[in-house]
Amino acid sequence: MKLLNSAIRSTAKLGAVTLGVAAAGAAVTAAVWPRRKKFNLHGKVVLITGGSRGLGLALARGFAGEGARLAICARNEAELESARADLKRRSADVLTVVTDVSDPAQAQELVDKVIARYGRIDVLINNAGIIQIGPLATLTLADFETAMETIFWGTVYMTTAALPHLMERDEARIVNITSIGGRVSVPHLLPYSCAKFATVAFSEGLRAELRGTGIKTVTIAPGLMRTGSFVNARFKGDDEREAAWFSVSASLPGLAMSAKRAARKIILATERGTAQKILTLPANLLALLHGNFPGATADLLGLVNQLLPHGQGDASRVIRPHLHQSQVLERLTFLGRQAARRNLQDVGGNASKVDGAPSGAAQFG
Repeated sequence: MKLLNSAIRSTAKLGAVTLGVAAAGAAVTAAVWPRRKKFNLHGKVVLITGGSRGLGLALARGFAGEGARLAICARNEAELESARADLKRRSADVLTVVTDVSDPAQAQELVDKVIARYGRIDVLINNAGIIQIGPLATLTLADFETAMETIFWGTVYMTTAALPHLMERDEARIVNITSIGGRVSVPHLLPYSCAKFATVAFSEGLRAELRGTGIKTVTIAPGLMRTGSFVNARFKGDDEREAAWFSVSASLPGLAMSAKRAARKIILATERGTAQKILTLPANLLALLHGNFPGATADLLGLVNQLLPHGQGDASRVIRPHLHQSQVLERLTFLGRQAARRNLQDVGGNASKVDGAPSGAAQFG
């Protein structure tokens, strides 16, 4: 434990210095680089996958506040109806379509319905995802396949379906919600990290290939966010202990960013056409450390892994019914559970499932 604490303190100091240098460089660049005109979202059509709850819903609310017209999708009709009612109360113009983005035919059908309703698409937000937490010994090939199908292939299918319509606009955006887990592979999140790494590669390559077309691809890499997604995550092995560390991490201020604040930052990056945006200070420090010292990062995460649960068994379940069994856990996750209610993560009181995976979007946090 002393070694771990020492390593964490050293990492924080190194990261803070590096971040300070980077911030100074950014300030100088901003002073000499000409300001670009922001992409005006008023009246634009924004398509958000995984938009029924969590970060997707927070984004929908934020874009509606900017005067955008919305299309959102998810796999669960009841969740979509709740999201539609929420957005209608905010005077949003919104189309909801039940869609599994891991099916290319459904992705195309969604795009066709958006075009039929609005006649255009200006912004595509690839946000749909799932998350599974557990040690490698408890994971199956199906876990990796499911993560890739929804997170990576869902992004590819939606992008290729929407791209011809985005190309018709003088200016457009493709915003891919990836994760710090797509830049630094985190223990007990291997399927998620693998899929997010692939999505980062697709997103960055897409920006390069679309340069000069008027379409800017924005890669968002959030750290932990207080979206309440842990109530719909699936846990394996010693699932109650896995849920404890993950739900607490995704609830505490300082570690996790609120969904509303994250949405504001993503919308601003969309307006500016920012190439990449990493959300939360811990995620930025981790990315900087890994970029400069990848071996040290892996060793540090190895120490973290030794502290994580290592239960056996490949059965997975959501942990919602067990959150109230410990008073300490209940107190530590209070803000996270509050966020779950605010972001409609607990519609119906049970995680919705398609082939054993929760529907909608579950982000790292």
